[in-house]
Amino acid sequence: MPAEPAADLEPQSNVAEYSVSEISGALKRTVEDTFGHVRVRGEISGYRGPHSSGHAYFALKDERSRLEAVVWRTTFSKLAFKPEEGLEVVVTGKLTTFPGSSKYQIVVEAMQPAGAGALMALLNERKLKLEAEGLFAAERKRPLPFMPRVVGVVTSPTGAVIRDIRHRIADRFPLHVLVWPVRVQGETCGEEVAAAIDGFNAIEPGGPLPRPDVLIVARGGGSLEDLWGFNDEGVVRAAARSAIPLISAVGHETDWTLIDHAADRRAPTPTGAAEMAVPVRADLVAALAALDARASAAVSRTLQAERRAVANLARALPSPDILLSLPRRRLDEAETALGRALRFYAGERRRMLGETGALLSPARLESAIRDRRADLRHAEGAIVHALSTALARHRHRLERLDASLRPHIVSARSDQARLRLAQAGERMDRAFRDLTTRRRTALSGAWRVAASLDPRQVLERGYAIVRGAGDVPITRAEDLKPGTAFELEFARGHRRAAIATAGEDEAPRAAKPSRRKASPLQADVQGDLF
Repeated sequence: MPAEPAADLEPQSNVAEYSVSEISGALKRTVEDTFGHVRVRGEISGYRGPHSSGHAYFALKDERSRLEAVVWRTTFSKLAFKPEEGLEVVVTGKLTTFPGSSKYQIVVEAMQPAGAGALMALLNERKLKLEAEGLFAAERKRPLPFMPRVVGVVTSPTGAVIRDIRHRIADRFPLHVLVWPVRVQGETCGEEVAAAIDGFNAIEPGGPLPRPDVLIVARGGGSLEDLWGFNDEGVVRAAARSAIPLISAVGHETDWTLIDHAADRRAPTPTGAAEMAVPVRADLVAALAALDARASAAVSRTLQAERRAVANLARALPSPDILLSLPRRRLDEAETALGRALRFYAGERRRMLGETGALLSPARLESAIRDRRADLRHAEGAIVHALSTALARHRHRLERLDASLRPHIVSARSDQARLRLAQAGERMDRAFRDLTTRRRTALSGAWRVAASLDPRQVLERGYAIVRGAGDVPITRAEDLKPGTAFELEFARGHRRAAIATAGEDEAPRAAKPSRRKASPLQADVQGDLF
């Protein structure tokens, strides 16, 4: 009889059977229902920064156990404290399992350092890191403007800090205050403060929104956790790269944050920051008044001293009459000498004109014109003779050259040579005609000049020449004495005349009415012509 299978021999069990997925899902639900919201304290281990997906993976451990942790991307950006290797933290989240590897982990929803000691250690570590980068160096800090026109304030718009700053600025020096509202506590505090500092620096000068001349980052007092947003690395870097001078006024005088080291100035309180930012207007007015009074007094003293110096110099100077006496005398002597010199000069000029006029008699002019005409005729004859001689000489030379040329050369170049000879002859004839024309034109111009100088042309216009003894022209009426005989030359003819009287005792002879009264000399001449 064959044996039965071994399976039939095993005893049957009533234990429920699960698949791997079913047991994993049951465990996941059990863990999540039991540990739905827990707080776990431990040291961060294996943190290498956020993954490319934006999620962060690390582990929490203590001296005996290890718990895997994950921070999803949406939560990671909201964490007030970012994970750091070796940092002891307290995380809040829920436990869950990862069925793919049979592991359980905590999904972190919030994270904070485990106590003040850890915060101080993190703060000190961050301070040393930023200080090593030179963000706290004294040479990076800029001086505050003495009299800003616009003050930018980064703080909460609803707190007492902004009211204190506004009231203090209004009391000291009223000006324009721009407020960038931010949260001064909480998870997003650091990001908002850094964005506000960068936003103020991004305002363009001269735009619709005025660019601040100085910034104030202010917050009231609080615990280390309350002020932790101002220890954020992003806030410190924003304060260090700010092109606008920045005043940090976070907390009370005993509270120190990292932004205090990066700012250009630190104020103990927000009110102190307002006092640093703007001067006291009343003090400035008083100082200006004092400077104005000192300047006025200095100017007054300087003017008095200058007046005294001028008065002393004036006493040492001679009077104006003494200073001007010598120039006045020289001026009088020059005036007298000038009159004598003018009379002498006028007499000399009259004498020279008389001598020149005597030389310019019609006979002399006619003689000069005849000489010039003779010279021109002689020059014309010489030019014509010279041109004729030169032309005959060149023609004779060309004829001899033509006769001396060999027959075979003449036969080879006869046409061209005859053409060139004909052209040369034409050019010489043309040059002779042009030169003759120019000479005749010059001679005609000389004739016209000579005709214009002919005194008979002047006599044709109604003038007459008066000549005395020796054919000397008489140019002045006082030279005609009673009984003086003289000759009048007209355009056509001569007349002799004599002066009968001086012309003052006799009445003029009857004559044709004239438009102007004749002089006594003219009347005597008309009456005594013979």
